[in-house]
Amino acid sequence: MKAPVERTADLAGPARYLDFGGAGQPLVLLHGLGGAAENWLAVGAALSENHRVLAPDLRGHGRTPLSGHPARVNDHQQYFDGFLRQVAGAPALVVGNSMGGLISVLQGAREPATVSALLLVDPALPWAGRRRFDFAVWAAFGSLLLPGVAGRGVSLRRRRLGAERTVRESLAMICADPDRVPEEVIRAHVDLSEEQSLVPDYSRALVQSGRSILRMLASVRFDPIYRALKCPVTIIHGDHDRLVPVEFSLGLAQRYDWPVDVLPGVGHVPMMEVPDLFSQTALRWLRTPALRSA
Repeated sequence: MKAPVERTADLAGPARYLDFGGAGQPLVLLHGLGGAAENWLAVGAALSENHRVLAPDLRGHGRTPLSGHPARVNDHQQYFDGFLRQVAGAPALVVGNSMGGLISVLQGAREPATVSALLLVDPALPWAGRRRFDFAVWAAFGSLLLPGVAGRGVSLRRRRLGAERTVRESLAMICADPDRVPEEVIRAHVDLSEEQSLVPDYSRALVQSGRSILRMLASVRFDPIYRALKCPVTIIHGDHDRLVPVEFSLGLAQRYDWPVDVLPGVGHVPMMEVPDLFSQTALRWLRTPALRSA
């Protein structure tokens, strides 16, 4: 696994990102809630075949501080807009996982000149489907709604479990088979978790972002947003995703005529759990005629 170069830009505060190298049109990889640029460590180099590949941290995630800014979904989208314009160089190909998929869709709908195509990976997008009851998932998101104690609860839990166990338990929830995650990717996340346990920004951003997602999914009409997308949209979704049911992406794909690749036996973060399969699928997407014309 080729190590990327860690860089920092100034976007009204430090904005840390990983540069996987490559040349050509920028390809920007955006992580989800509680994630970081490290989520793409196992696939970034493979995707740099014909593109310059960059993976930013959202504010309050990874090693990018909040710098006094809020961490709601709309705030993340505005920050991402700045990254695309000032660092990546728009228009870019955008790959967004989970909350990163939601932010990418908002960006493409609101600022179409900055996004030439979207690849949504298990995106956290609203759809009128039924969600299976999963106690661990509902408990995790329910804890973010507790007024006054959610942030402290996140911090206390991290200190109680320690970095290693925190990462392992997270992977158990978001992966169908966490043993498939490369060990060097796990080590990078453990190192990051040890740093984050000392920074209040992380817990604050996690709670504020999580609450914002839940409010947005419950209250915003998304059909006009989906229809405002002018760029090609493709979806990759693991069929063992416990956080976002694959049926949601299948319903969206059918309604809006978006191609979808379902990965059997895979969870919420295919780029971590099955990096080779994910890279093959993403490279096939990058070579499609629709993207070349875009």
